[in-house]
Amino acid sequence: MVDNPTMARSIVYPGTFDPVTRGHADLVARAARLFDRVIVAVAEHSGKQPYFPLARRVELARAALADIEGVEVRPFSGLLVDFVRACGARAILRGLRAVSDFEYEFQLASMNRQLAPEIETLFLTPAERYAFVSSSLVREVARLGGDVSAFVHPAVREALAVRRTPPSED
Repeated sequence: MVDNPTMARSIVYPGTFDPVTRGHADLVARAARLFDRVIVAVAEHSGKQPYFPLARRVELARAALADIEGVEVRPFSGLLVDFVRACGARAILRGLRAVSDFEYEFQLASMNRQLAPEIETLFLTPAERYAFVSSSLVREVARLGGDVSAFVHPAVREALAVRRTPPSED
């Protein structure tokens, strides 16, 4: 597993987490049963225009994952494999919700393997009740006034509600 038996077995779960969902939390909980430490790496930039700023996404992820033992939430930028190495981890966790995710995830895993052959990518699937949940879908439902409480932690639901409420015209 690791060269140094005193070193914790760690895995890095990267993403924008914009916002973190119960599907993400499900994968983190599954990984926490397999690894001593799960580092949730909140990406600063991913080519996307984030709905929430990085600091807020980190804060919301920490709130949503606080009850899962062995979890750290950290912001990161730059190459993922460099971050994984800096954390002393040997594995990357990626989630697969549907077959349609596989091709893109396979490309990422292959590129990461070329950049860092010592780092493995592991795939987990969420519980079936979260298989259709994505951050973008949650944002859209919330933006349109729908109830997203089944899909996100209460702190995230509140942040989405506040974000969608237009400023008052005083």
